[in-house]
Amino acid sequence: MNGPAYWGIAGYPISHSLTPRLFEIVGAELGLEAQSVYLEADSMDEFEANLQNLQGDIWLSCTAPLKHSPQARLAVSGPEGVNAINQLKRTNGVWSGTSTDGVGFVAACRHIGVEPNGSILRMRGGGSAARAIAAAWADEGGSIIPVEGRRALVGGPWDSAIIPEGEADLAIDLDAAAGGGESADLPAKQQVSISYGEDATVEDFAVIMVAAQHLEAWKRLFAPDQESKLPTLDSLLRCLFQ
Repeated sequence: MNGPAYWGIAGYPISHSLTPRLFEIVGAELGLEAQSVYLEADSMDEFEANLQNLQGDIWLSCTAPLKHSPQARLAVSGPEGVNAINQLKRTNGVWSGTSTDGVGFVAACRHIGVEPNGSILRMRGGGSAARAIAAAWADEGGSIIPVEGRRALVGGPWDSAIIPEGEADLAIDLDAAAGGGESADLPAKQQVSISYGEDATVEDFAVIMVAAQHLEAWKRLFAPDQESKLPTLDSLLRCLFQ
């Protein structure tokens, strides 16, 4: 298998991102190398300007504020209801993409011993990550108590999973600022965050999730034919801070 010329992260802020390191670890497992890039961009205009000098194939994880814009500008469609992407791949000049926020969240929950099926998630926020998580959680048989933050969770494929109240098994504030921002306290047996900063450790749920969603990106977009050769989530996390 041939790898891309470049792989890395795009969005703003991204200086603390673990994604380039994750690409290196998984790539090494498959015998692939590429030049790591940090494409700092707070708009699609800046994103495309940064790409002008990068010739060849490129694999990218995208964070805010770039999760919606690629759909129109690069003709890449996100999953139904989610309508956003967080993984992009350019092969021979053609873009493709997917969203792994939701499936990565589910995998991270299972890693810490929370099974979505039959569990209640109290979730604050309504942005792209919230919609992706709602879709994946509902698909796995979980229930959701939405909490309005900066925006409300709109209707989508998760509608049948929405409940008005209950004892939440897990809570997450998706309006917490990037880079390790503080979360609002939400009633639940356990609360997690997907925002991590430069002092993050392998024990942080946010780190577990970013590793999990990165593995899902390899399975679904970057190298689906190499799925059987990918490292496990446990082994990827062990290598992350070595």
